[in-house]
Amino acid sequence: MAHILPYPPMNIPPTELLGWYEGARRDLPWRRPDVTPWQILVSEFMLQQTPVARVVPVWQDWVARWPTPSATAAASPADLLRAWGKLGYPRRAKRLHECATVIARDHDDVVPHDVDTLLALPGVGGYTARAVACFAYRQPVPVVDTNVRRVVARAVHGRADAVSSSGVRDHADVAALLPDDERAHRFSAALMELGATVCTARSPRCGLCPLTECAWRRAGYPPALGPGRKVQTYAGTDRQVRGCLLDVLRGKDCPVAKAELDVAWLSDIQQRERALDSLLADGLVTRTADGRYALVGDAH
Repeated sequence: MAHILPYPPMNIPPTELLGWYEGARRDLPWRRPDVTPWQILVSEFMLQQTPVARVVPVWQDWVARWPTPSATAAASPADLLRAWGKLGYPRRAKRLHECATVIARDHDDVVPHDVDTLLALPGVGGYTARAVACFAYRQPVPVVDTNVRRVVARAVHGRADAVSSSGVRDHADVAALLPDDERAHRFSAALMELGATVCTARSPRCGLCPLTECAWRRAGYPPALGPGRKVQTYAGTDRQVRGCLLDVLRGKDCPVAKAELDVAWLSDIQQRERALDSLLADGLVTRTADGRYALVGDAH
C-alpha cells in the first residue's frame, strides 16, 4: 500500500513577492522616502478602520499643517477635530494629540523606534507600534493586519480566511516568513499590499497573484468555515448621530445653544441625547457654564 505523504509546509518566497511589489504597489504618500516617522505614525492612526482613499487628502493636509509632534501638541484640540473631518472615530484625533504631547515632552520630539516604548504612547496599540517600528525604522518585526492575516491563512494554511485574530499565533506565522536580511520591512509592506489589492476578502484576483504556490489554491479554494462576517452599518447608528452633532460644532468657532444641536437629529430624541452624552464622556465636546456646547478647546 502506497504511503500518502503530506504536503510540504508552504512558504512565501521573498523574491516573488518583492518582485511583484516593485511594479504593483500603490503610490501612497506616507511611503515616500522623505516622510518622517511622525508622519507615518499619523497615517497609522488615520488608517485604523478607514479606507485609504479617504485618508490620503486628510493626511496630506494634516502633515503640511502640523509636520511634527510638537506642532501637533501645540494645536488646539478643536482645530485637530476640525481637520479630522469625516474620517470617523474622532477619538483617534484626541488620542493623536495626547500622543504628540508625550512625544514632544518626553522624547525630544522624536518618535521612539522600539516597540515597547511605542506601546506606552497614548493611542498606540500592538499593530501600530509594530507598523511604526517596521515602516519608519525598518525593523524586522511582524506587522499583522486583517489583510496580512488573510494572505497567510490562504497561502500558508489553505484556509479562505483567518480562523481568529490570535496575536501570538499570527505574529509567529509572519515572523517565520520574514526574510532574514534588510528586505524584511519591504516584505511586510508587500504582504500587506497583496492582501489589500489582490488577495482581497471578496472576489480575490487570484489570476494576478505573484505567488507560484498557494495552499488555498492547491486545495481547490475551500470556502470559509462558519458564518460570514456581518457588514458594519453606519446609517441610523449612534456613530452617525455623533457625527451629525460634531458637524454642527465643527462649523462654529464659538459655543452653540442646545437647540442648534437638537435640530441636527430629529428622528430619535433619546438616541441624540445618548450620542451627546457619549461625546461629553469621551472629552470631544464640552459644556460651558451657561449651558452651551463646543468642541473641546473651543469653549470661551
